[in-house]
Amino acid sequence: MSRSRYAVILAGGYGERFWPLSTRRRPKQLLSLIGGQPLLVAAVERLNGLIPPDQVFVLTSHDLVRACRRLLPSVPADQVIGEPFRRDTAAAVALGAGLVAARDPTAAFCVLPADHIIREDDRFRACLDQAYTLAESSENWLVTLGIRPTWPCTGYGYIEVGDALPGEGFCRAFRVRRFVEKPDAATAHRYLQSGGFYWNGGMFLWRAEVLRAAFDRHVPALRDLLDRVAACPRISALRRRLAGWYEPLPRISIDYALMEKADRIAMVEAAFSWDDVGDWPALARHFPADSRGNVVIGEGVAVEADGTIVVSPAGHLTALLGVRDLVVVQAPGATLVCTRERAQEVKKVVQKLESEGRYRRLL
Repeated sequence: MSRSRYAVILAGGYGERFWPLSTRRRPKQLLSLIGGQPLLVAAVERLNGLIPPDQVFVLTSHDLVRACRRLLPSVPADQVIGEPFRRDTAAAVALGAGLVAARDPTAAFCVLPADHIIREDDRFRACLDQAYTLAESSENWLVTLGIRPTWPCTGYGYIEVGDALPGEGFCRAFRVRRFVEKPDAATAHRYLQSGGFYWNGGMFLWRAEVLRAAFDRHVPALRDLLDRVAACPRISALRRRLAGWYEPLPRISIDYALMEKADRIAMVEAAFSWDDVGDWPALARHFPADSRGNVVIGEGVAVEADGTIVVSPAGHLTALLGVRDLVVVQAPGATLVCTRERAQEVKKVVQKLESEGRYRRLL
């Protein structure tokens, strides 16, 4: 069996919950929100020593290809591919599988989001290496990484695990009983207390041939896309044909399309710190707070305020006085003010601006 390993980085989202800093031209994954480098760059560099850059594919939206290529000079330019339409993660996974299968149909590859914050890169690589080994075994596993929940979050899907899998490794591994959708608060509390549920972080590993067989059984349209991409002789030909192949595909996540239906799924416990930083309060967790719970990122000041988040660029001072639990974000051309409680709903602002034809002027 081949031991070649590849990575597919999903970098096509727009990060609308991080508006106004995140825009269509410069979305979340291209921003240096934490750590001094763009999240996409960190996602690729985190693989150093495990997956070489010439075996990394980056899938993004067609209008972000140039920006991604500029940020990733070590990744061959023709391995940064633009999706012609937004079809969610299932289509992107099938596209990535086809690109890998064109090189080696027996190769294992991981699928990783570009916009997560992961600490302890060495531990991450150790977990990923173990997951690759599981995917490369003769058991034909579909493998996912699961994050042990630290609080009853209702914003993530969950993975219920069953029996532990035999073998030694850095991380524990289990057979997956089922993938479950985002729960209500009471159900999330029950999941947390049971100890048998993990957060679904959207990180997967499998052999291209095993994934193709799963698509063949459950989602034939994605099997067809995989086969067409794998058989395409050149990247230039792929670019010409991809729109026609993509347009009729359903807009559906890999969880709904496949993982909730498939069997023989294994989960490796993520033994590293992880955060998908889905909104401004999530980002604030990575910065120090003052004695009253205020987090200031950039040039800001909070006076007699409690629980506020201020994001203000250099050269622009933002001051808050006597307020509580607000999020205030300054960006060129736009300012956001909302409560922390409703920070998950920022995309409603983007939707309203788009409906009024005003969003594009703020890009």
